[in-house]
Amino acid sequence: MSHHLLLGAEAIGAAALDAGISGVYAYPGTPSTEITEFIQRAPEAKHNSVRSSWSANEKTALEAALGMSFAGKRSLCCMKHVGLNVAADAFINAAITGIRGGLVIAVADDPSMHSSQNEQDSRIYGKFAMIPVLEPATQQELYDTTITAFQLSEELRLPVLLRLTTRLSHSRAGITRHAPRQQNPLDPEPDPNRFVLIPANARKQYQHLLELQPELHQRSETSPLNRLIDGPGTTGVIAFGIAHNYVMETRATYGLSLPVLKIGQYPLPEKMIRTFITRFDTILIAEEGYPVAEEYLRGIDGNPKLRGRLDGTLPRSGELDTDLIAQALGLNNHDTTPIPDIVTNRPPELCKGCGHRDMFNAINAAMQTEPHHQVFSDIGCYTLGALPPFSAIHTCVDMGAAITMAKGASDAGMQPAVAVIGDSTFTHSGMTGLLDCVNDNNTVTIIIADNDTTAMTGGQNSSATGRLQQLCRGLGVQEQHIRTLVPLKNNHDNNIRILQEEFAHNGVSIVIFHRECIETAARKAKQQLNETHKK
Repeated sequence: MSHHLLLGAEAIGAAALDAGISGVYAYPGTPSTEITEFIQRAPEAKHNSVRSSWSANEKTALEAALGMSFAGKRSLCCMKHVGLNVAADAFINAAITGIRGGLVIAVADDPSMHSSQNEQDSRIYGKFAMIPVLEPATQQELYDTTITAFQLSEELRLPVLLRLTTRLSHSRAGITRHAPRQQNPLDPEPDPNRFVLIPANARKQYQHLLELQPELHQRSETSPLNRLIDGPGTTGVIAFGIAHNYVMETRATYGLSLPVLKIGQYPLPEKMIRTFITRFDTILIAEEGYPVAEEYLRGIDGNPKLRGRLDGTLPRSGELDTDLIAQALGLNNHDTTPIPDIVTNRPPELCKGCGHRDMFNAINAAMQTEPHHQVFSDIGCYTLGALPPFSAIHTCVDMGAAITMAKGASDAGMQPAVAVIGDSTFTHSGMTGLLDCVNDNNTVTIIIADNDTTAMTGGQNSSATGRLQQLCRGLGVQEQHIRTLVPLKNNHDNNIRILQEEFAHNGVSIVIFHRECIETAARKAKQQLNETHKK
């Protein structure tokens, strides 16, 4: 055994390596990115040839992980909660095909939307797919549960969803690691029908999934992730995942001995929960995210014993914390020092010297002569162009939506229809939208903010690097309307002129603003300097 200080995300990466994975598949997305990055840095991953490069998007990642599982080897797939929307087709059907080598899907939810456009709860996807969902409460539990998840996956021949949240992913704790397991041998699926989801096979596989449900419930009833911390009184607490930590901290802070039922494995252990509920006059349900369990336990006619997010005892949105739990239990909070009036919020902004600044200045100037100034945009560093001093973009809905929303606006008669999308986002889910534009010969101008990296999540490699012009030509854009510009102040007037030319083009045009991210450029320069000193 060895001891390490790790982020929760890193604990998953360490456990996956110790569980004998042969590959990790992911697209970077906060708060899940560090899982894959840990594996990419790990010497044992390199020594054992663990596949760990970034995928184009979450759907391709999950499908590739399923392919590795088909070959008999263990694979880990990682994403943030909204990434599971992208991978949903493969996710739901993987529950029907089942797996061969263990497949664990680690999904990091983001309550309070620290870096996301919603705070959806991935447990709902697990219930929808009817697969086991594991929700550890601590970093050590994350490590241990990840190893258990691979074993559970192979025993049930189902993928397993591992849910964590931002606080658990991005906080550190001491972790005890165990001796690593060898990778599975190559052993492809021998059943010729199991992974072929034509209706005849799919009906059979779906029926098998239904027949597995009693076993999944029974495993939850006996899971060490579901356990009782007993005590006296007429009020009990059912605490799920990381919310268990907040409840136990409240318990210790106020010297309480109230009973707590900790839940970390789904489907819900109904017998255990029913037995617990019957003992008390009042039950507080503490779960991070949506009131998934609370809605289920209340049922259609409600349950007057239950308190939680649905009745306002806890807030309906945002993260939980110890103070909120204390309030819900009717305890007085500790006095807090008010924030002085002199302290003001500091909004996020683009880095000083970022090429996106010069790009937005050129876009704003070029748009001044147009009847409509609205610009469709997407998810990335450049989304900060929506804020002052630029106020240059007007939409950010989901990955790839800049291009398709611009297409729809063009179909409605809006001219020019202008989209801004990043290089990594373009290869993630923008290319299919561009193909729609080409097929319909829309009058759209698609501006690609190319900084040679996936900058927003820390500078990971981008699938687009060095190939954007080639990709756009291959998708049918006329070469003379694929323009590459350098976003610098010295080029400002020329960049405005070219933008206006492409706004006036009756068809699809691409304008690529290409300049390397200053953060990745600085890291490269520092690395080169260090290598020079070593010589």
